[in-house]
Amino acid sequence: MRVYVPLTLAGLAEAHRTGELGAGPLPAHAVTPALREWYQSDDIEELEYAALGRAAQASLRLLAAAPSAEWRRVVVAVDVPDGAVSAGPDGAPDGAAPGEVRVAGPLPLAKAASVHVDSVDAKADVTAAAQALAAADGGDDDARSVVDGAEDHELLWYATQEIPGLVEPGR
Repeated sequence: MRVYVPLTLAGLAEAHRTGELGAGPLPAHAVTPALREWYQSDDIEELEYAALGRAAQASLRLLAAAPSAEWRRVVVAVDVPDGAVSAGPDGAPDGAAPGEVRVAGPLPLAKAASVHVDSVDAKADVTAAAQALAAADGGDDDARSVVDGAEDHELLWYATQEIPGLVEPGR
């Protein structure tokens, strides 16, 4: 099963340093029955894109919680055995959003299939979105519009061999 693990650039740098995404259980997103129902599609590519988008939203929440982080969303795609993924009866942990799962760890970075990161051009919109997230969660429509602005930016695809260039300062 392919899972999408939300991170920050600092989290990716730590994973690069230690060789693992974390000890687990790790929050991630995947194509689950609940995501299929929510997205209302049977196209696996569309569903995987939706799971990637949900992970990007989770990455934004990580950025909002770490104000000193570089303001770019990061998602690592990893193929894991189905048995490593836990979910509730509807395909998500209790109280989780559609597509949200937990991955047993440790999860070696060497198992990653790809990395998805915002371009440098997206930093201003992602920064504004992270700063507006609490207000958007509180129902502020203007803040919700700012948060949605981050979603206008597609995450760029990187091969795992490119991770060192992503985590170098100034990139």
